Amino acid sequence: MSPAPDGWVRTAREGAVLTVTLDRPDQLNAQTPATWAALAAVGASLDDDVRVVVLRGEGRSFSAGLDRSLFGADPSTPGGLGELGRMPPEQAQERIRSYQGGFRWLRSPGIVSIAAVQGHAIGAGAQLALACDLRVLTDDASLRLPEVTLGLVPDLTGTSTLAELVGYSRALEICLTGRPVPAAEALALGMANAVVPPEGLDAAVAQLVAALTAHPVGAVRETAALVRSAVRNDPAAQDAAERAAQSRRLAELASFAEG
Repeated sequence: MSPAPDGWVRTAREGAVLTVTLDRPDQLNAQTPATWAALAAVGASLDDDVRVVVLRGEGRSFSAGLDRSLFGADPSTPGGLGELGRMPPEQAQERIRSYQGGFRWLRSPGIVSIAAVQGHAIGAGAQLALACDLRVLTDDASLRLPEVTLGLVPDLTGTSTLAELVGYSRALEICLTGRPVPAAEALALGMANAVVPPEGLDAAVAQLVAALTAHPVGAVRETAALVRSAVRNDPAAQDAAERAAQSRRLAELASFAEG
């Protein structure tokens, strides 16, 4: 396998909305380290005018996960599990940290990210969808974290994002069984914000994008930051964060009124 120079990732910008597409449909958008590097580069290139990032997969599946060629024990396969397994622990962890950078930016301050998920989102594919703030699924979609069945663990930010969404016990069950979570269950558990027929995915995502960009950018960004911090802050810290954010909003509104 010769990885594409762009990691099979393409982007399109329309005003405040950046669409990022996994573009390897013949392989169900299977991911490689080049994919994660390309995604990290997209995150690093964001400017302040981007308000919404839509993440999609070309073809019939969002992403079937890790490219199969990387599963072998051959240490000569660049980025393969065999190569990682033979590295000193510190080096292996640093390599994985760089891979995680392709996922974690999707909750960067200033943007709201939406995963548009059809078909399968497996392993790295599920973790990529979970890395986004919001998820719209087609009714034939399913999410699955099968790493434990392969003797591995979810290591691309998936455990923290899943536990935030569904709570400890359900996240533990999903991860330890490696079972698929179909779209209807994902909606009930809070892993999906909406479930629509496949032909309605584009319209549902467009409607959500329109709603997210309809309100003042400062208020949206401050509110998103508050909701993100609420899952980790204790009540006193969160109350303080709300006070600080509101004082900034009031000061900005006052300056507009005076101007």
